[in-house]
Amino acid sequence: MKKYTRQRLILDIIQNNDVRTQSQLSELLDQHGVDATQATISRDIKELRISKVQTDDNHYRYTVIDTVYDSMNERLEKIFKASVLSVEENNDLVIVKCIAYTATVCGLFITNAKISNIAGIITGHDTIFISVEENQEIHMVVEQIRALVK
Repeated sequence: MKKYTRQRLILDIIQNNDVRTQSQLSELLDQHGVDATQATISRDIKELRISKVQTDDNHYRYTVIDTVYDSMNERLEKIFKASVLSVEENNDLVIVKCIAYTATVCGLFITNAKISNIAGIITGHDTIFISVEENQEIHMVVEQIRALVK
């Protein structure tokens, strides 16, 4: 099995199971048909930036610390807050005006915010068009996006 595939499987196992030891992880890998040595598992854990955290019952388990994603989201938020000029509704669409060439990044931040009732987002250079699933909820979508700007 290729390293990438094994590491992808390790991430899936750790995210979906309460894995407390490398030997337990090794057993779970075996169940998926992967035979990996303790040294390989240890190296994978280090490369994947998997850490042990304390649980509520005072035990430790492995978890994925995704600092790259967190720092990326923080950057997107800063750009979003500095770039959005207005958030308005126009019939069935929410229209977000942005500083030139920032609409794509701002649209990504809105997508990551997982605001309910958004059917789709189209971005240009300085404008974002947001289609809502239910038109009577358009005011709530506008308010949620405005709250993200604050």
